[in-house]
Amino acid sequence: MLYIVGTPIGNLSDITYRAVETLSNVSLIAAEDTRQTIKLLSHYNIDTPLTSYHEHNKASKGSVLIDKLKSGMDIALVSDAGMPCISDPGCELVKQCIQNEIPFTVVPGPTAFVTGVVLSGLNNQNFKFVGFLSVKASERNRKLNELKDEITTMVFYEAPHKLMRTLNDFLVVFGDRQIAVCRELTKKYEEVKRGSLSEIISYFEEKPIKGEFVLVVEGAPKEEVVYEMTVQEHVLSLMEDGIDKKEAISLVAKERCIPKKEVYKTMINN
Repeated sequence: MLYIVGTPIGNLSDITYRAVETLSNVSLIAAEDTRQTIKLLSHYNIDTPLTSYHEHNKASKGSVLIDKLKSGMDIALVSDAGMPCISDPGCELVKQCIQNEIPFTVVPGPTAFVTGVVLSGLNNQNFKFVGFLSVKASERNRKLNELKDEITTMVFYEAPHKLMRTLNDFLVVFGDRQIAVCRELTKKYEEVKRGSLSEIISYFEEKPIKGEFVLVVEGAPKEEVVYEMTVQEHVLSLMEDGIDKKEAISLVAKERCIPKKEVYKTMINN
């Protein structure tokens, strides 16, 4: 069995009993960064052997791990921090498990982008996780232009040395929207800075930039549609086309993005 184990994103206390138990009981732990993982294992007195599995050795090491799993070994997969398979090479090992019919399961744990969304204070009813943008300017610009009309909240990851470039790219493509910049989540110097993009850029121009960042960006404003018909006229026009009243009310509510009961009330009162 492959166990995909979520580990703390900063505070070592943010780990589940199940995760500690799993890491203690497996035969081997495949870690994205063994230097980081050894700190966690030492903190919880776990002496399970470690091996590296990261972006640069995933092709060769993946085959080795699959062979060990086939032989009956239980292995835990951990990322540098947080949930494996989110913006890291763990997803490749999962694909190999599926191809080889090797069972795997997830031991849930902290995730930086969910924590950032909650702390942002922005609309979290729906959100889109984007992750890291390309280092190539053309690809980054293409992706941002693809997202500029996205109406849901968007979540990005960014490294400190690329933060200002990314914030300025946001401002150019998205306009001066609201953003929450979350730094060092769950750690001692956790910071969440909220405001417009221009305000946030000014803030970080005067401040040393350290730590890993989660950027939560407001979605594009919805375009207001002006209808020539009233709600009642809209329903009646659909009914004239042969649609029954109940379905017509549902269609009008959906198209106008208003509660169905509001359309019912309009029809009853008129």
